[in-house]
Amino acid sequence: MAKTDTAPDVRTPQSLSFMTMTAMVVGSMVGAGVFSLPRRFAQETGVVGAFIAWVVAGAGMLMLAFVFQMLAVRKPELDAGVYAYAKAGFGEYLGFFSAFGYWASACVGNVTYWVLIMSTVGAIAPALGEGDTLLSIALSTVGVWVFFYLVQRGVKDAAVINRVVTVAKLVPIVVFVFLALFALDPKVFADNLTGTGDYGSLFDQVRGTMLVTVFVFLGVEGASVYSRHAQRREDVGRATVLGFLSVFAVFASVTIVSYGVLPYAEIAQLRQPSMGGVLEAAYGTWGNVFVSIGLIVSVLGAYLAWTLMAAEVLYVAAQDKDMPRFLGTTRRGDVPFASLLLTTILIQVVLVVTYFSADAFNFALDLTSALSLIPFLLAAGYAVKIARGRGLLVAGLATAYTLFLLFAAGPKFLLVSFIVYAPATVLFVMARREQGRRLFSPREAVILAVSVAGALGGIVALATGWISI
Repeated sequence: MAKTDTAPDVRTPQSLSFMTMTAMVVGSMVGAGVFSLPRRFAQETGVVGAFIAWVVAGAGMLMLAFVFQMLAVRKPELDAGVYAYAKAGFGEYLGFFSAFGYWASACVGNVTYWVLIMSTVGAIAPALGEGDTLLSIALSTVGVWVFFYLVQRGVKDAAVINRVVTVAKLVPIVVFVFLALFALDPKVFADNLTGTGDYGSLFDQVRGTMLVTVFVFLGVEGASVYSRHAQRREDVGRATVLGFLSVFAVFASVTIVSYGVLPYAEIAQLRQPSMGGVLEAAYGTWGNVFVSIGLIVSVLGAYLAWTLMAAEVLYVAAQDKDMPRFLGTTRRGDVPFASLLLTTILIQVVLVVTYFSADAFNFALDLTSALSLIPFLLAAGYAVKIARGRGLLVAGLATAYTLFLLFAAGPKFLLVSFIVYAPATVLFVMARREQGRRLFSPREAVILAVSVAGALGGIVALATGWISI
């Protein structure tokens, strides 16, 4: 991989161990989402639907984890994971969209962290509301730019930070599971089995939970993003699968045990982070405080890791000449300054947009998931193209699962995603002009037309009220 002229590529350790990469996968996945699971699931389904949803999501995401494992072994020359696989399989323009979509999903996901922090503190400072008031957005803005300042000053070692913070944030989540299990009331749990009359069909219940399961599993590809730094290439896939299975067990447990503490209708009305409300119902105020402290540690660590990961994707894409060259420059201890700045700007823009949303946290969460689906679909599709035998079956199942997720997302978030994707083509055009190349091939022109049409459709749908945020 080509280096910039400004500094050698030392932003992460040159040799990441298996355990460090596993911690990166776990650390990337365990963020804001897990603390919101009880309420999000209770709004959509009962115990039976939740169990089925986790089986579907777990099996589907495990297939995607196996896909990343297979691709890491079969294509060791491809760095930066999701983006590189899309480019190799479907050309530069779709590879560019994959890189941009993955980057954008990371940025929007970071917005959920600030919303959740403000909502947590809002329990004792009502002016912050549920993270969607002017004051909470103003304070979040300060936090966003303070982190930018710290990172551009040289806080840049994502691997080491993730390893330390991962342990700190897993402890309160595991403790929550055990405390909720001890407080579980069999009668309450039984009453929550189906929620008859309050939910739609079982299929609709499962479908309604899919975007939140995607959100909490984002980061399963974390080892792939830093694959070029692995001590052994096969560790990338092994770390991905082990990290996924560990987190899957924790996430499913958090959801299921919560149904034994409160009726689903009450869980559905809890303020976020709903894990705190569940524990408060069982053990009093200290339970909420305990979860809130764990959340802040978890979210701040995940925010830093995802900011660095997002900047890494833009940086590598620029190095491969799929983004403008200014995004591939570095400064101050080899921090990718321009990529980091663009990342921070998008976080800021989406943070402002949440003020106009009816439900800031859920809007940001669902949009994060929707933006990630195209990169995941292209990676799975590339695996189908190169796989043989058993690998082809795994890749086919992963592709089918991702297509189901697109269906579950529905038109609303797909159209909003197009609004985000289409303008990004400006960066693609800048890169092509820098290289003196033809802007679009006939095939790429068709893709451009589809993306622009989708964006225009999304704008019209928002303007006419057909969809809302």
